[in-house]
Amino acid sequence: METPVLILAAGRSSRMRGADKLLQPVGGVPLLRRQVLSAMTTGGPVLVALPGPDDPRAAVLQGLPAVVVPVPDAAQGMSASLRRGVLALPDCDRFLVLLPDLAELAPEDLRAALDAPATAPDALIWRGATEDGKPGHPILFDATLRPEFADLTGDTGGAPIIAAHADRVHLVPLPGQRARRDLDTPEDWDRFRRDTGL
Repeated sequence: METPVLILAAGRSSRMRGADKLLQPVGGVPLLRRQVLSAMTTGGPVLVALPGPDDPRAAVLQGLPAVVVPVPDAAQGMSASLRRGVLALPDCDRFLVLLPDLAELAPEDLRAALDAPATAPDALIWRGATEDGKPGHPILFDATLRPEFADLTGDTGGAPIIAAHADRVHLVPLPGQRARRDLDTPEDWDRFRRDTGL
């Protein structure tokens, strides 16, 4: 059974001062499209949480076999995207959650998270981390946790679920800071482009 990937792309780019961070080009491709293409390399179905099917972000997914999950209550925070996204997942043993503004994450990082249960079979959550051990993304959840997502509120994401199962979280070290380096502001983007040339 292939593992689905849920990309949380319904949040507003409030700190970008008018621009949409997920539509910014990375290597000539809008960031959101690039992340969906990366997720597709896993072989599993890809679901993208968006405010709605007519959202401008949906246009950059044209031609890709990604499923748009509408989140009309996206203003309630990341919890709304997780509630609706997890509810929309197909039957699976596990599912991978990806934040699309982590532009340095590569297909091999997603694969590392997906392969982690083989070396840590007793965990329920396998979480990408920086090479110095700070937890980040992507996060692979065991499907037995799906019912817990229905109770999430606010903008803390899956943090309450992770905290409730802290003794069964396995960290998956990824190179550098790519598990945590998000691009929320124009300054973040300037640094990213300067550092990577993308």
